[in-house]
Amino acid sequence: MKLAYNLFPGGLSKALTLSYDDGRIHDRKLIDILNRHGIKSTFHLNSGKFGMQGYIEAEEVTALYSGHEVSVHTVTHPFLEQTPRERIIMEVVEDRRSLEGLAGYPVRGMSYPFGTYNAEVVSILKALGIQYSRTTQSTKRFDLPEEPLLWHPTCHHRDMLALSEEFLALTPKPWGTKPSLFYVWGHSYEFHDNNNWEDIERFCSLMGGRSDIWYATNMEIIDYFQALDRLQLSVDGSILHNPSASPLWVSANNQPVEIGPGQTVRLGEL
Repeated sequence: MKLAYNLFPGGLSKALTLSYDDGRIHDRKLIDILNRHGIKSTFHLNSGKFGMQGYIEAEEVTALYSGHEVSVHTVTHPFLEQTPRERIIMEVVEDRRSLEGLAGYPVRGMSYPFGTYNAEVVSILKALGIQYSRTTQSTKRFDLPEEPLLWHPTCHHRDMLALSEEFLALTPKPWGTKPSLFYVWGHSYEFHDNNNWEDIERFCSLMGGRSDIWYATNMEIIDYFQALDRLQLSVDGSILHNPSASPLWVSANNQPVEIGPGQTVRLGEL
C-alpha cells in the first residue's frame, strides 16, 4: 500500500492563501475584491494602531474580517529582535488578547513586524501559543512550510501575476510528491500607493472560483496538516483512523481517500 499525506481538503493538490499586514483602511477595498472571488486571506493586525490615521477602527474588526483570519502582528510593530524579552511577550500577548476579544476566537498565528526575528524571538513565540509566523522571505516556490514559525511565503504580491500561470498549469501530483501551496503576502496600502488595484483584481479573476484549488486562511492550512499528522496508522499500514473532528484526505495507491471525523478506514478494502 502506497500511502501519502499529500492532499488538501476535497482531495485537491493545490491551495491558495494570502496574507496582509498592518490593518490599514485599504483592507476594506481588498476584502471586497477577495470576497467577490471567494478567496481567503489572513490579516495581521497591530491592535495598538486601531483608530490612528490610515488604520481601521477596532469596531470594524468583527464584521470586516468575517470569513478571513485575524492574526497577531504585535501591538506597536517593533523590531522584535531588538526588543527586550519582557516587551516581546507584552507585544504578542496583548495583541493576541485584544484581537481575540474582537474576533471572538483564539488567535494563534502571526507575521513578524518588518519581517525580522532571531532565534530568541522564535523560542518566545512557541511559549506564547503562536503556532505559525510568516516571514517576508519569498521562495518563489509552492511549498508547505517546513517550520511554521518560520513560514516563508511564495512571493510578495508584486510577483503574484508572474507566478500565476506556473501555478495554474500544475497538474495533480503523483503519489509521494508534495501538495502545492501558493502563498502571497503584502500590504493593502501598496495597491493604493502604487495605483495598481487592477493587479489584485486580475489575480483574483484568474485564481477565484476554481474547483481544483482549496482557498484557505493561514491557520486553516496549519490546522489541517496538524490533523493529518495525528492520523493513526496500524503497523502493517492497512488501517487508518482519524481521531479529529474534521474530514481528512490522503493518497492510497495513487488514489484520493477521504477519512471522515472519527472514522476508521481499512485501506486494503478500498
